[in-house]
Amino acid sequence: MNTCAFTGHRPQKLKFLNKPDDERCVQLKDRLHEAVNYVISCHGVTSFLSGMALGVDMLAAEVVLEVRESNPQLTLECVLPCADQSIRWTKRERDRYEKILSRCDKIVTLQEAYTSDCMQKRNRYMVDNSDILIAVWDKRINGGTAKTVEYARSIYKPVIIIDPNIYVR
Repeated sequence: MNTCAFTGHRPQKLKFLNKPDDERCVQLKDRLHEAVNYVISCHGVTSFLSGMALGVDMLAAEVVLEVRESNPQLTLECVLPCADQSIRWTKRERDRYEKILSRCDKIVTLQEAYTSDCMQKRNRYMVDNSDILIAVWDKRINGGTAKTVEYARSIYKPVIIIDPNIYVR
């Protein structure tokens, strides 16, 4: 079984991620659909990992769940950095999070409580346990997405980059 992990920016860096009807969000979701279908057909991916952070992680998880409707052998594993990941989120954000968790195939919780390095541990876990990485990354040189891409490249994992600032329409 080949596995693909996702990494990407949060709504603080890509404001449109909080607006599902925004043309940029719709297009990003379409591009994620294309990338998911590509890794399935060209890399034999059947399993996906999402870190379930607000933003790209949850959008990617939703895309996998949509694709799984017509491809039921696909699996989605949600990798939580800590059990209290969503404690400070809004009710709407927590409801979305819980809906995804209720539909995924496996939940891995790496530790009970938040620590300053738990997100980095989650990102390394996902890269270490995948064969390919899809990154929604605008090429900023700092931040969790940049570090995850850098780590994946350092251990020779293929990385598919989706630049969220390039629009086709």
